[in-house]
Amino acid sequence: MDVDFETMSLTEIIRLQTELSRVLTRRFEKAQALGFTDIVGSTAYFARFGDEAGRALQQLHHDTLTAAITPLGGRIVDTAGDGAFTCFPDVKTALLGLLACLEKVMEENAHKSREHQLVLRIGVHHGNVLTDGTIVSGDAVNLCARITATADPGELRLSAAALREVPAELRTRCWPVPLVMVKGYNDPLILFHFDWRDEQRLPGSVFVRETEETFQLPQQDIIRFGRLSGEDGLGASNDVILTLKNKDLEKRLSRFHFELRRKKTGYTLLPLSRQPTEVDGKRIEMGTESPITATSIVKLSKAITLEFKPKRNPNPGNASPTMEPSSM
Repeated sequence: MDVDFETMSLTEIIRLQTELSRVLTRRFEKAQALGFTDIVGSTAYFARFGDEAGRALQQLHHDTLTAAITPLGGRIVDTAGDGAFTCFPDVKTALLGLLACLEKVMEENAHKSREHQLVLRIGVHHGNVLTDGTIVSGDAVNLCARITATADPGELRLSAAALREVPAELRTRCWPVPLVMVKGYNDPLILFHFDWRDEQRLPGSVFVRETEETFQLPQQDIIRFGRLSGEDGLGASNDVILTLKNKDLEKRLSRFHFELRRKKTGYTLLPLSRQPTEVDGKRIEMGTESPITATSIVKLSKAITLEFKPKRNPNPGNASPTMEPSSM
């Protein structure tokens, strides 16, 4: 039926607009679980290793994500460079699919040097969108992208709306993070961290007895320890740089002494040096891996002692979806 908009009165146009809005909502509005995944440090990676390596990293991201979420009913709606927008029928499916993606990434990273590892940040939201089964649009999509941008490397964050949909068996792995302001929104966001690594079993920091320093462990699959820093002019650095006031003792430490490698079962320590490395009183030879727990003690070259400490959960088991900002 043809409609001559040019001859319609204002009242007729407003009535038509209202009716179209009702039809649009009835036919295409749907509550969906939304996810964004974003590669951490991709711009610097392209600059350092070139377009071919950068594009390969992006492809690994897309392929790994697709393989993880498709069997669970999730799908990639759109990709743009280092990011991907995904959609799921519910939040539980979203978490299980994105968790499977992170685990697949961890498996891939086990075969790569630290410099070439894929590190993601992820955001999950639940809300109404307009969708015809292919296109997905709406403010909920924009908000999910903003949530993702607030996450730390290797972190998965949820909105309060998403948390309300999280089943009880997964909710104990969520806890609140400090309020966050994001562009385009007047009020701070109430967000939650999802403990996909079972972090309470893992070390979250390391204490150096000799210097009484504490280092927070970065959320990545390989963490390198040694005395070499980027200031040495050699173009490489450790994630935890070990120094001592006694420089003669410090020289016993290797430039790259050992790595922590994240596996499904937890961290393992891999010595990179022939200098002595002890884990919980046992000498570990170069090229041999040893499990590391949240209470392990590591001694290096009879010069330095590292005490691993568990990660602190600021609010274990109390992630309430109705928390007010003042309670955060």
